[in-house]
Amino acid sequence: MQNIIDRFISYVTVDTESDPNSNTCPSTEKQWNLANQLVEELKQIGLDDVTIDENAYIMATLPSNVKHDVPTIGFIAHFDTSPDFSGANVKPQIVKNYDGGDIILNQEQNIVLSPSYFKDLLQYKGQTLITTDGTTLLGADDKAGITEIVSAMEYLIQHPEIKHGTIKIGFTPDEEIGRGAHLFDVEKFGADWAYTMDGSQIGELEYENFNAGYAKLTFSGKSVHPGYAKGKMINSILLANKFLSKLPKDEVPQKTTGYEGFFHVHHITGSIEESVVELIIRDHSMKKYLQRKKLIEKIAKKINKKYSKKFGGDILKYEIGNQYFNMREKIEPVMHIVDIAEQAMKDLGIKPLIKAIRGGTDGSQLSYKGLPCPNIFAGGHNFHGKYEYVPVESMQKATEVIVKIAELTATRYE
Repeated sequence: MQNIIDRFISYVTVDTESDPNSNTCPSTEKQWNLANQLVEELKQIGLDDVTIDENAYIMATLPSNVKHDVPTIGFIAHFDTSPDFSGANVKPQIVKNYDGGDIILNQEQNIVLSPSYFKDLLQYKGQTLITTDGTTLLGADDKAGITEIVSAMEYLIQHPEIKHGTIKIGFTPDEEIGRGAHLFDVEKFGADWAYTMDGSQIGELEYENFNAGYAKLTFSGKSVHPGYAKGKMINSILLANKFLSKLPKDEVPQKTTGYEGFFHVHHITGSIEESVVELIIRDHSMKKYLQRKKLIEKIAKKINKKYSKKFGGDILKYEIGNQYFNMREKIEPVMHIVDIAEQAMKDLGIKPLIKAIRGGTDGSQLSYKGLPCPNIFAGGHNFHGKYEYVPVESMQKATEVIVKIAELTATRYE
């Protein structure tokens, strides 16, 4: 277990925060630091065909050690961290034999990780936790996944008695800004299917995610001296407010769960003459997702119709687009790949938690690029913030799941 701790810490202490405002790939130069470190490590543990391309996508191969034909499987993780919270100068803290009480992350700033708020902590009583120092995120999303994949490959190399087919691994940049799969070369990767190691708590197994879209709404107005504005002024801020009031008030992130979709307004800028609203659209059901997009268009057209004469044209310009789709459509025809992962967990005494992702994953985009790719737990909790933590035992179990999947796949095709 110490090997996993040391490996994980060597990754999270390298700053790999991605940047949504950058047009390069990777989006930040500093991602190369860990990428190059990983390439050397993969060579050292004995993997074949270790490559890194001009965009920092890393691939490597563990050759088959059986004579019969086995489908080539892959394991994928991302090495960037979220720009939502600082990933610089990460100082991991190790809490051994967690007693179930409050964990002081930062005494000076009175930052406490408490089970009274984060109830999931209690299921890890007696285990070893790795936390932040309260000033940064940890980076378990997804450096825990990288740790587990590398550790599993190292274990398989050291234990040739465990039979397996050809295994491909891939590490990507910029997943946290939605671009992790954009330049992933599925044909070069050469796997029949793969698994992203990018879930949260132990047992998670996911093959459904949101259908995701966005809308950008630009409202125009007319500015007139407020003392003489009657019948003349059009305040774009109030128009934007009127639009938002037409959306279902309870279909927002803070009031939805499970398979419930939502509209989420995440940016507003405004003045009398121009206001811009940016929002995202989410739903697991394709039918409901399309209905949500149509609702936005319907409201926009009504506003334009109402103000066209007074304004002299469309007062609202809008852009509605797709971001990614529910991978269930691509996974269901090959459900045996989920069954194998589920059986691996059961064989290891892990209760599978099969549920839909209320978000997206590289696996979704990869599935639509021809690489079916369910998602498996990596073990971390409270991603993208100072309360992030990961139980070491969960990383150990995820490592064992990878090994067991490789073994079961080889056995299934004997």
